[in-house]
Amino acid sequence: MKIPFLDLRRMEESLKSRLKSRFSEVLEAGIFSGGKEVETLEGAISDFLQSNYSIACANGTDALELALRALGIGPGDEVIVPAMTWVSTAEAVVLVGAKPVFWDTDQYGLLRTDWEKAVTPKTKAVIPVHLYGNMVDMNSLMAKAKQHHLFLIEDAAQAFGAFKDEKAAGTWGDVGCLSFYPTKNLGSLGEAGMCLAQDAQISVKIRLLLNHGQPIRDQHELVGRNSRIDSVQAAFLNVMLEDFEQNQSRRKAIAMSYLEAFQNISEMILPEGILAKDHNAHLFVIQTRQRDKLKKFLAEKGIGTAIHYPTILPDMKPYLSVGDFPNARNLANQGLSLPLNPYLREEEVGEIIKMVHSFFKA
Repeated sequence: MKIPFLDLRRMEESLKSRLKSRFSEVLEAGIFSGGKEVETLEGAISDFLQSNYSIACANGTDALELALRALGIGPGDEVIVPAMTWVSTAEAVVLVGAKPVFWDTDQYGLLRTDWEKAVTPKTKAVIPVHLYGNMVDMNSLMAKAKQHHLFLIEDAAQAFGAFKDEKAAGTWGDVGCLSFYPTKNLGSLGEAGMCLAQDAQISVKIRLLLNHGQPIRDQHELVGRNSRIDSVQAAFLNVMLEDFEQNQSRRKAIAMSYLEAFQNISEMILPEGILAKDHNAHLFVIQTRQRDKLKKFLAEKGIGTAIHYPTILPDMKPYLSVGDFPNARNLANQGLSLPLNPYLREEEVGEIIKMVHSFFKA
């Protein structure tokens, strides 16, 4: 049995039909930048996440850079970033001229709670990452950020739809950053992202920055850039959002099957809290010292897996930084993502469970 880690070609025919129909509507309307679809998307996300302002942009990496620039962070400033995350978190800090200061994570990849030890007079912000869809303890983190007079930018690229205390990931800090990359729980058919803001002035500045600094055409108030979302991608996301909660239920059901099946495998550490509301089950990341052998074994059985991520940021050439980062390193060396997506069939989930058990019994 061939089981891919994720195959987006498996979309249901009804969904494909709706996407094609919406594309035809956009084609007929002839508006491919801005317009009704973008306005509809921003309104729908604001309603779903209860965000005061939702500003669509070109991608999740741009969202982080726009957030930093809107908050005035630049050369000479330091920003605290977890050592284990996708590269965009640190990349955006460097792109605005600031310095990422890396701090270790906990066992599951979330910014370790003693991060305030990294604060210096140059520190201007902290970027917690809701890694794998698992929310950071935002109540505690916000209190510490406020105590040190720091901006708080949430990297919620993997956490769309996660809620803690009825408050969505991305709506706690000064700015929340979303990614709608195709592999995300809410994914476009290309590149797209969004900034969430609760303050009107910050929202206005982000909109200016992503549109060449112009509130209206040919009136430029600051140096911006082009980070507008494509109208076509906004249209696709409006369709995808219709199926989001149904797809989330399927993700949680698969995660529950894994948890129940693997709970007695002592050589494996399972993800924490993945069935809770503050985890959107974006990835099911197990940890084992036999990670590489397990990955090879499953591949030989036709089962795709992935490693998120094999190298921590401080070890990458552009971001080299001295430090031990033991938890982040362990996760990089031992973490393995099993297939978790709404397109998996029941028999495939059963086969994955069977093969994992087979490996550890052997």
